[in-house]
Amino acid sequence: MGSVAMVRAARANGLAVTAEATPHHFTLTHAACAGFDPVFKVNPPLRTEADVAAIRAGLADGALDAIATDHAPHAQEAKEQPFDQAPPGMLGLETALALALTELDLPIEQVLALMSWRPAAIAGLRAAHGGPLAPGYPANLCVIDPAAQWTVEPSLLASRSRNTPYAGRTLTGRVRHTLLFGERVVIDGEAQR
Repeated sequence: MGSVAMVRAARANGLAVTAEATPHHFTLTHAACAGFDPVFKVNPPLRTEADVAAIRAGLADGALDAIATDHAPHAQEAKEQPFDQAPPGMLGLETALALALTELDLPIEQVLALMSWRPAAIAGLRAAHGGPLAPGYPANLCVIDPAAQWTVEPSLLASRSRNTPYAGRTLTGRVRHTLLFGERVVIDGEAQR
């Protein structure tokens, strides 16, 4: 809540700042940590419902520029340690788009901007990422099915790790294919590397 307000204030004062949010910070609250399950341990930690609402509002009104996954896979034994000893982090890559489409009340074009061309522009990667599909541009693209409904099953994710807090959750929207510089990275939801 305070961070989004700080970004707005900085911009109002003419500072060139950018800010991102993660899916777990706009979908989960610190209440998930009540049982001390290390799958919910992240850095920065999960916050209150008011913070989740502020992040969602910031994504909707442009105060926040991007959705970043903060993808942090860990070996199962690492996340099975006691909460205070387990490393922070969770899987984020395969569920990010679906969480944004399912949980945020935003048009798909805005979600795609938050996850693609805006972050590419901020990072100075516009020439290679987030650009148009046209001759002479790199073939970096994702083919998505925005209507696909699926249930998160950790054992079926492409990651070798299983530390996702969304197991059993039904989501809408799924990446079907991903190409990086023309190379097939994901085809029909299956990692090719």
